[in-house]
Amino acid sequence: MGSETKDRLSAAKGRIGMFAKAAPAAMDGFARLSKAATSAGAFSSAQRELIATAIAVVKGCEDCILYHVDSARKHGAEESELVEALEIALEMGGGPALMYASKALEAYRDL
Repeated sequence: MGSETKDRLSAAKGRIGMFAKAAPAAMDGFARLSKAATSAGAFSSAQRELIATAIAVVKGCEDCILYHVDSARKHGAEESELVEALEIALEMGGGPALMYASKALEAYRDL
């Protein structure tokens, strides 16, 4: 199952790349925003990515979940930290967030 998750992440990144070629100015701005939003400050980059994951869970964005879980892992986030962020997402998003929270945990374990 891990390779399926990696394939879905790769496909999402491919779609982002395709859009970046079609709208380079917009994506340049978005890339700068994304870099600023995930750069360490009072929160570490891993913590910022976990916040983004929690928001993605509440919003129900599967590709966002994959992208931010992958980034959180790369920045050193532990599974236990993800679970804590997902608990907050569950509080804020209710039942639908539970379904996406389980997808986020599965993605963490698969990646």
